[in-house]
Amino acid sequence: MNNIEKIRATFSHKAFIPFITGGDPDLETTRKLINTLAESGADLIEIGIPFSDPVAEGPVIEAADERALSGGCTVDKIFEMIKGVDVKIPILLMTYYNPIFGYGSERFVENCVNSGVSGLIVPDLPFDEREELKLYTDRAGLALISLIAPTSGGRIPVIAKASEGFLYCVSSLGVTGTRSKIGGNITEMVKAVREVSDIPCAVGFGVSDAVQAKEMSKFADGVIVGSAIVKICAKYGRDCIPYVEKFAKSIAEIIKL
Repeated sequence: MNNIEKIRATFSHKAFIPFITGGDPDLETTRKLINTLAESGADLIEIGIPFSDPVAEGPVIEAADERALSGGCTVDKIFEMIKGVDVKIPILLMTYYNPIFGYGSERFVENCVNSGVSGLIVPDLPFDEREELKLYTDRAGLALISLIAPTSGGRIPVIAKASEGFLYCVSSLGVTGTRSKIGGNITEMVKAVREVSDIPCAVGFGVSDAVQAKEMSKFADGVIVGSAIVKICAKYGRDCIPYVEKFAKSIAEIIKL
């Protein structure tokens, strides 16, 4: 089973996809979090590569990036950390295009594969400009996950038809962060995808608790939870593991009922 098939297979049921920032509060805690999340019901795990200018991130993940960078986290250290993780579920890296370009796209993709990463999410890479990176991900068998947003409109069918792994559905405009209410047009976005493709749709940006996760899971194939988990890591630091475990289990259990 290749990486794209491996990712698709996780959507045989409602998928729980947690996000954590690599290196926050340190890489050893990140390694423990990956194992804990896998044991707590995660179907895929997103690891964010810390970046000094995370334009799509709200203050919670931006602060996590700053902590990780201040602690000496680098792309190479994240690759090495992932190599030492033994989980059966796919691991995805979320990063901006600048770190990939600076590292060297071909080398970056090769190291993703060598470290056991199954897919990439690059939120600031326009769909029409992804071919240079896709040249390498296709050759390496690495999934390049596409995103749609409330502003995608008539482009949704085009993006959906060309997507692989799953489609990341951004639930609302603006940056990441927990929200008290998720935008209502997400159902229309998913419906537009369903009309042209069977690609799984996972909803992210703003899901903050089990109640919201359950609501999203009623029409989406998966739920992505990031800032709420990163907040726990910020609050408890190296002692965050049991708190993240409890929260993750609450999400995984309710969306799979």
